[in-house]
Amino acid sequence: MFDDDAPDLDKPAEYAPTDWDAQIALVWGTTDQYTDDEVVAVIDALAIERGPLDAAALFERASARDYVGLEADAAPLYRAALELGLDDIRRPQAVIQLASSLRNLGESGEAVALLENQLEADPESRWAAPTAAFLALALSSDGREREATAVALAALASFLPAYSNAVRRYATELR
Repeated sequence: MFDDDAPDLDKPAEYAPTDWDAQIALVWGTTDQYTDDEVVAVIDALAIERGPLDAAALFERASARDYVGLEADAAPLYRAALELGLDDIRRPQAVIQLASSLRNLGESGEAVALLENQLEADPESRWAAPTAAFLALALSSDGREREATAVALAALASFLPAYSNAVRRYATELR
């Protein structure tokens, strides 16, 4: 049913995916071929292979529910996965996705706290810009639009071909 050799181009070179990881990547790469219920069912079937207390399996189950708009079902699974301990690839994604789900559930304050903690813990990671993007959304949902703009501009500044210093200064002024 799955091609075990499917590459996952989103993983760093030092990451050695297992057959299970390749199967998960294949499902995510072909979601357009499934109904929402099938996405959840296929991911759940793969997760069962890892057992009920496997952090990666819980993360993938949460992601499937999040993907189909079942944020209330996804949030406890993300929390369980984070509590059990995720690897350095999935952990930042789980924080971002949990925070996004919480924001959509009206818990923007908790989403802000999660994302701010992640940025403080690893401000130079490859996940800093995505974390900042979702932090800006959470701040906006929390009624803190000025801070949201500052976070978004600060994250964007590094990617600008010109004016990055000016944009950083303006972002600082907004805070």
